[in-house]
Amino acid sequence: MTEIAGTSTGTHINTAEAPACSRPLAPLGLLAELTYRCPLQCPYCSNPLDMERGGELSAAEWDRVLRDAAALGVLQVHLSGGEPCARKDLEEILTSAVEAGLYTNLITSGVTLTRERLAGLAARGLDHVQISIQDTDPEKADWISGYKGGAPKKREVTRWVKDLGLPLTVNVVVHRHNIDNLPALIDYAVEVGAGRIEIANTQYYAWALKNRAALIPTREQFYRSLDVAREAKERLKGILVFDVVSHDHYAVRPKPCMGGWGRNLIDVTPSGKVLPCHAAETIPGLDIDNVRNRSLADIWLNGSAFNKYRGTAWMKEPCKGCDRCEVDWGGCRCQALAVTGDAANADPACALSPWHEAFAEIAERESKAPAPPFIYRRIGQPSSVA
Repeated sequence: MTEIAGTSTGTHINTAEAPACSRPLAPLGLLAELTYRCPLQCPYCSNPLDMERGGELSAAEWDRVLRDAAALGVLQVHLSGGEPCARKDLEEILTSAVEAGLYTNLITSGVTLTRERLAGLAARGLDHVQISIQDTDPEKADWISGYKGGAPKKREVTRWVKDLGLPLTVNVVVHRHNIDNLPALIDYAVEVGAGRIEIANTQYYAWALKNRAALIPTREQFYRSLDVAREAKERLKGILVFDVVSHDHYAVRPKPCMGGWGRNLIDVTPSGKVLPCHAAETIPGLDIDNVRNRSLADIWLNGSAFNKYRGTAWMKEPCKGCDRCEVDWGGCRCQALAVTGDAANADPACALSPWHEAFAEIAERESKAPAPPFIYRRIGQPSSVA
């Protein structure tokens, strides 16, 4: 029997009350989505198509969530969005995370940051910065992000990060319009002094699903990019760490969703909803809890949304009994829903799935057709750097 006590809400939880499959270890990370507001309009954005109602959590509410997360055993918090720097009280929220003993990672586009603000965040104890880039070509980057003048500002922010002695990750979401420029994107990460690069093939849900035909690369493009990443990883060993998020349509086995549903990560949305992954709200009938009504530890251990697809008991064939069922944990539930209509079906990324061939055919067809115009996250013309 495992008990967790002493959270700031006075929670005392006995996991013997939950099914055996839902007796998880403590989550490693908390994705704190502070806001969905963002100056960028990226067509692959993972934020919901419909913005949340109910108001953003206050800094005081985030303070309780962060302290509860640390008491639960969370080690690191990713301050994300939207654009977390849109929060005027970001400094206060960061201080709460630092005082709770969490490793802090700021995930930002950088376009609204000033050097003074970044220095202030560093002085408060910020541990790490992750900056997203769209391309090395400024005009193309503006077109992809729907934001005018962002590329030079991002490069400037990377200099500030290094000047302040903070570790830096460069993140790039790759798709048909920038995947062939991957060598230059890797060179960019080296030039700006990043210690890590995340090469994330677009994951097709939310805005990316809406823009799939405009974003999806060909199979040939994808496999060339893997060769580029492998060569660079070997060549830059000891200089740059590579984290490659693979493309599902051209896979033969699924990747574990967020390391497995309800196994490694908690996502808290701007209004306080607690999710096993940031696309989980697309699954109908999922009973989603809120930190305004229930403690984080209780939700993690006993919440029905977290236990819905945790472990293996929920699995159907061919996942049930598969020798990889505790390796990939069934893959992505949201993708299974989007393609098959049932979140409990096999992830179509798996070659054993009855939907795999149709899933791959979608990519073959759409990637070879002319790309339609982007449907941006917000309607309107690209803005400018203030």
